[in-house]
Amino acid sequence: MRAARRRSHSIASLPGFEEEPSDFAHDAQLSKVAVLFPLPLPEPFDYCAPAAWALQPGDHVIAPLGPRSVRGVVWSVETESANAANLKRIESKAQAAPLPEISRRFVDWMAKYVVTPPGNVLRMVVRSTEALSPSPTYAVYAPTEMMSGAVTPARARVMSEAAKEPGTGADLARRAGVSSSVVKALLETGALTRIDVPEDPPYPAPDLSLPGNALNAQQDAAAEMLKESVRTDAFAPVLLDGITGSGKTEVYLEAIAEALARDPSAQVLVLLPEIALTQAVLARFEQRFGSRPVEWHSAITQKARRRAWREVNEGRARLIAGARSALFLPFRNLRLIVVDEEHDPSYKQDDGVAYQARDLAVARAKLGGCAVVLASATPSLETLVNAQAGKYRHVKLTARHGVAVLPDVELIDLKIHAPDRGRWLSPKLVTAAAEALARGEQALFYMNRRGYAPLTLCRACGHRMQSPDTQSWLVEHKYSGRLVCHLTGFSMPKPKECPTCMAPDSFVAIGPGVERVEEEVRQLFPHARIEIFSSDTAQNGDQVRAIVDRMAQGEIDILIGTQIVAKGHNFPRLTMVGVVDADLGLKGGDLRAGERTYQLLSQVAGRAGRADRPGRALVQTYAPEHDAMIALSKHDRDGFLAAEAAGREAMGMPPYGRLAAVIISGPDEPTVNYAAIVMGEKAPQADGVDVWGPAPAPLSIIRGQHRRRFLVRADRGVDISAFMAAWRERVKLHSSIRLQIDVDPYSFL
Repeated sequence: MRAARRRSHSIASLPGFEEEPSDFAHDAQLSKVAVLFPLPLPEPFDYCAPAAWALQPGDHVIAPLGPRSVRGVVWSVETESANAANLKRIESKAQAAPLPEISRRFVDWMAKYVVTPPGNVLRMVVRSTEALSPSPTYAVYAPTEMMSGAVTPARARVMSEAAKEPGTGADLARRAGVSSSVVKALLETGALTRIDVPEDPPYPAPDLSLPGNALNAQQDAAAEMLKESVRTDAFAPVLLDGITGSGKTEVYLEAIAEALARDPSAQVLVLLPEIALTQAVLARFEQRFGSRPVEWHSAITQKARRRAWREVNEGRARLIAGARSALFLPFRNLRLIVVDEEHDPSYKQDDGVAYQARDLAVARAKLGGCAVVLASATPSLETLVNAQAGKYRHVKLTARHGVAVLPDVELIDLKIHAPDRGRWLSPKLVTAAAEALARGEQALFYMNRRGYAPLTLCRACGHRMQSPDTQSWLVEHKYSGRLVCHLTGFSMPKPKECPTCMAPDSFVAIGPGVERVEEEVRQLFPHARIEIFSSDTAQNGDQVRAIVDRMAQGEIDILIGTQIVAKGHNFPRLTMVGVVDADLGLKGGDLRAGERTYQLLSQVAGRAGRADRPGRALVQTYAPEHDAMIALSKHDRDGFLAAEAAGREAMGMPPYGRLAAVIISGPDEPTVNYAAIVMGEKAPQADGVDVWGPAPAPLSIIRGQHRRRFLVRADRGVDISAFMAAWRERVKLHSSIRLQIDVDPYSFL
């Protein structure tokens, strides 16, 4: 704990905070208060405050830090302290509910686990100062019994509209077709009264009286097992393992209803991997509970973020659905966490504080003593091994809902059935799509690459268009006429001549993206209704919903999509799925490449035949002999994962060992190289730990930052977090060098 010496300081005016009426000179009793700030600081700082303030752990306060007044959270309080008078004073505190004790414990635990200062974790928890204030209000006007003066037709219309529904002055004037002066006159005479309405009203409570959808026998048994886990009121992890189309969502909705019904203050969190998937699931939540759950993800407005955080912190928001960051909301009584599509790699955050939200969800459930459901059709190997070892309860759904069955999966060996020159779709794939359209059904072409082409090459000199200060190629987007770096966001118009040899019109597109596939599909099916579904064409929830609705209603014949289309969507007339490049995910040195490829392709194939029409998936590959491809064609998930597990166990890799990465970066390459050497020399010696590196990262320059990597492998019983923390403490690096530690890395770029 660091002490902050007393000094005079002016009070900063921040929303949600009020200075307490106390005079330090006349206050005989002071408390020593430790405050954690949402900054990259290693520990809380000590301050003093009058004992009369009755500060408690979790209170939000303003305290001086250097020349600034900074918001922080009280981490501990000593009511009797001899040296408190020598410390700086707390300046003010918020009137909001304190940060729950479980949230503070989660911050401390996570900081140690991912090896980052606790202030970095706190910053993810306390997202909005505005949320600490009561909701802002706006004025609406309602009629009273008082009415003086002449009742003109204009005034009568205003009073009539106000009686129907109170409104703002401008709203009443618009509805009555009068000027605002008429409303003002009625207010002055007392005929209208002002009512202050909160801008951020409480969310509607879930309606637990509504029935769920009818479940089949297997779903009903699974739902009962999940509800049993909820009833334990203790840490109870469950893997809900159901094939695509088996109705996992309907099953875990029953567990949610059980948790909410058991305790009127209970809160439930549902984590979803993508905004696109969020929109589809939210509609089903609304049907089941009569109102949409509270949303939390990057696409919501600042006002919605403020409202959600406040309502969760006050315990009034009961059902929350969101992306991985929703895990850090200040839940007061979290009784169930659902991680939908738990295998999805988007639960892993690589930037800033690196963490795996699925694993943290399990840890949060254990700290809070609540149930956690991990749902997937293609569980991660880590989760499946825990279920097989008995650490998680394993609940299975082995059949699709209703009459639907799994689609047939056929591998197309591109060495034998190659596309025509300049084409990307093999004749077999084109024929299958044509047959589906002839039957009045829909087709999906899956290509997990945005834009038109991943590489733009000068045919005259071979120059490759590359992102400035980054070792990544610029992707051509033909519709916008721009070259885009999907790593950094840099974009530029496609040049008319090569910047190296100045040859005009010499650029040629290399490889396909979804735009290039669409170009070919339009040539092959000129009368079909064709759309692209990617993050370029669906940039927000409304656009996602619009495309999904058009596809579900049969207004699209052929959908061409990236992984945004691979999961969570139910298109009854979709019977043919074509995977254009199944080998894309197998490239590189990622130890999970095969597992991820199988998971993603299985999810894509699972979009076909989800209703009463049989489905078919055709997968173009140059590696039909790969274990993932064979398992996909045979629907042999368990066999594939057993082989994956054996290989990982032999190498001591996750889940049978632990991994951590160290990334050293900076603007000056010699300084970065020297820092990497020093870092390597300071690595602790420990049994069961291997340190590999340093080596240039595969993307060794990003945004002008040179990057070097270490990879650490440890036996399962080794506390790799403690090892990494000890290693970091041994090293003092140049101020220009950034050191990032990633426990359980998923990206090796």
